[in-house]
Amino acid sequence: MKEKRWLIRKDYDIEIVEKLAESLGVDRIIATLLVERGITSFEEAKHFFRPSLDQLHDPFLMKDMDRAIERINQAIRKKERILIYGDYDVDGTSAVALVYSYFRTINPNIDFYIPDRDAEGYGISFQGIDYAHTTGVRLIIALDCGIKANEQAAYASQFGIDLIVGDHHLPGDELPNCTAILDPKREDCPYPFKELSGCGIGFKIVEAYMEQKIGVRLCDVFGEHERHKRKAQETLKLKLLKYLDLVAVSIASDIVPIMGENRVLAAYGLKVINTCPRPGIEAILRFGHIEPRSEADRQGHPEKEGYFCKDLNISDLVFLVGPRINAAGRIRSAFDSVRLMLCEDMESAHVLAEEINNYNSERKDLDTQATETAKKIIENDPKWQDRKAIVLVDETWHKGVVGIVASRLVEAYYKPTIIFTRSTDDLYVGSARSIKEFDIHAALEQCSDLLEHFGGHKCAAGVSLKPENFDKFVQRFEEIVTSNLKSEDMVPEIEIDAEVDFAQNITPKFLRILKQFSPFGPENNVPIFLSRHLVDTGFPRVVGSNHLKFAAIPLESRSRAYPAIGFQLGEHYKRVKDGQPFDLCYMLEENYWNGKTEIQLNVKDIRFEK
Repeated sequence: MKEKRWLIRKDYDIEIVEKLAESLGVDRIIATLLVERGITSFEEAKHFFRPSLDQLHDPFLMKDMDRAIERINQAIRKKERILIYGDYDVDGTSAVALVYSYFRTINPNIDFYIPDRDAEGYGISFQGIDYAHTTGVRLIIALDCGIKANEQAAYASQFGIDLIVGDHHLPGDELPNCTAILDPKREDCPYPFKELSGCGIGFKIVEAYMEQKIGVRLCDVFGEHERHKRKAQETLKLKLLKYLDLVAVSIASDIVPIMGENRVLAAYGLKVINTCPRPGIEAILRFGHIEPRSEADRQGHPEKEGYFCKDLNISDLVFLVGPRINAAGRIRSAFDSVRLMLCEDMESAHVLAEEINNYNSERKDLDTQATETAKKIIENDPKWQDRKAIVLVDETWHKGVVGIVASRLVEAYYKPTIIFTRSTDDLYVGSARSIKEFDIHAALEQCSDLLEHFGGHKCAAGVSLKPENFDKFVQRFEEIVTSNLKSEDMVPEIEIDAEVDFAQNITPKFLRILKQFSPFGPENNVPIFLSRHLVDTGFPRVVGSNHLKFAAIPLESRSRAYPAIGFQLGEHYKRVKDGQPFDLCYMLEENYWNGKTEIQLNVKDIRFEK
């Protein structure tokens, strides 16, 4: 296993921590966690711990939102055919399902379209525009794509088709000529929150349309005499709430920051999933072995409000829902993912979810085979030991799994990685994944003269090039990585939030408040703690695929022991068994098993004292 760096965070002002701890009546560790997340006042903490739909920003602050709603109104008034267009991943398909499901209740002359990953590739395709033209579409609303679709926008205009782009990716130097471009990352967009998912942009379109239709906005504050407006506002909230499960799935799967507006949307979306899930999401969770509570359990535990046997969190959406929805677009057709999310009854949802679950099983086999082949290439050729980047191509690898393979190799070798295969148009198409210290999108910009297309962000990107440019690209990319990364950057880092003492710090109040930090995700990750001078209680074991299970207890105080699991840490079994003292960095989590929930340590790393 690759050695890791332990870094204890100290990027905060201790005076601010102490003042916040006093004003909130919490210990210094809780206050430290808040300050690390940019929360420094009582009011900010209140908003953090009590997310509310009232905290959402006015959608009309987004550049071009007024133009977009005006054009949609025109299309509905004239009964024009509308096409909701989206990318083939979770974010794109959930965005399409959300916007399509709302507007079809108003305008039945509506359709949706998802490009084929192999035949059309990412983004708005000429084939998709041809489909729109032949089916009489007058307005395309593109979601989670389109910000660089300059040629496609011009092509659509030739047929008299207007285009509204709702994207969240970085724009190019020149924006496409469209009716409206909704993207908070536009330099001229004043929208306060820049990190919405593609589905989040779709939600803001629906929110803006509903607000205009009802005549109130979520951000409005009404006086006591305006009860009818406050009632209308509550009606608006209820109508919007039903769509937030899809937004939560997109936020989880697209790895956007779960702070600010995303935190509000994710929190409410999880409430919807945990209390009244739509059939498509329930069906797919059942294939992930998450079952609804039985009638006997409901009667025996009336204090439990959850629909499922456990409360689902962002991590469950990441690992159980996201991969299955993605699998349809990777293996067959992402149309199936949209249809699943649109299902209104469990019978049809189960049939589609079973198909998609089978796609996911096939995807797992493909990515396992490709990953093993890639690792053999790297480990059997000494040149890869000295390189700071990994760039591989294999024309037999499935296009739908190259991103997953790239992620697996980053986990194994901690190097910026790009995995290519050959597409149907004889280009090499690849997925890029990076490490914390390296901006892979900026590196691709420096290689743009060798590329046919690229797009993404700092940590992940898609890229295509001609086969004859591959060797030149490999050489230049390696040079860029080498010049920007030091040797210590190539060692994975574990960022530790705070050092805690089992007996003094891990109290019922501490655990109760820590739970309120959820939903967890990027920029609000599950806190990682450090505890020192621990030993095992005497019965460690290796389970599954080299996972270490044990129970940690302080060496000196012999206070409460906590069960622990260290994934892929089985190599430490003998030293733990022999009673050697160790330090742990870990996450505190609730483990649900056989109807019981207990606190356990999810161990990220172990260091022995001798």
